[in-house]
Amino acid sequence: MIASCAFLAVLSGLGRHIAQLGIDPMQIVFCRVLFAWMCMLPWLMHRGIGSLGTSQLKLYLLRACCSMCAMSTWFYALALIPIGEVTALSFLAPLFTTIGAALVLREAVRLRRWTATLIGFAGALIIIRPGMAEMSLGSWLALSSAVFMGTTVLIIKTLTRGDDPWTVVFISHLIAIPIALIPAIYFWTWPTPEAWMFLIATGPVAVLGHLAMTKAFSVTDVSIVAAVDFSRLPFAVLVGYL
Repeated sequence: MIASCAFLAVLSGLGRHIAQLGIDPMQIVFCRVLFAWMCMLPWLMHRGIGSLGTSQLKLYLLRACCSMCAMSTWFYALALIPIGEVTALSFLAPLFTTIGAALVLREAVRLRRWTATLIGFAGALIIIRPGMAEMSLGSWLALSSAVFMGTTVLIIKTLTRGDDPWTVVFISHLIAIPIALIPAIYFWTWPTPEAWMFLIATGPVAVLGHLAMTKAFSVTDVSIVAAVDFSRLPFAVLVGYL
């Protein structure tokens, strides 16, 4: 999960930089989904299309819709406020995920996991200083993204009970492509060569990050992964600084 946090921090840096180049966040979301899916095509050629069999298509559709909402609000937030602040605000997601793991997935969340999650969330609150700093549009978008992220995590954990991590990531991206295409067409502007380079880079970075995260969910409890997710903050601050 720590590897996933590092890749997602790099993805955040790419998203913020691409937005500063004048590319609309909806277009970034579409390119990120498309290029990530294309990076996985060699895996499909190796495994064969028969490896994509699943009995959870409705759950995949729900996951794709939640992921689209999470990514859209996330990239819009990155275009408006610094990476570190977006990441700090996103730490509502692990708290929401831990609660969902206990109530929905019936996981046994012990005191030390609650303590780790709450300490991490308290640290994020110290950084964003609620009540002392005004909540901007970017802040509210980051919070909205956190709620959708938390919901997506619970869905991913459920999917990994029946499908392997590669299948979960591939099918999720395949369903998300047409969903992301519709708003992207409306906001589309032709990227510069520099912007294309960074847009293409979001693909492999996103795949590596989501494969690591999905693998983590497949081998351990959601509440453990949610607690470790707070390690995204130092990675995000470092990427933002660089």
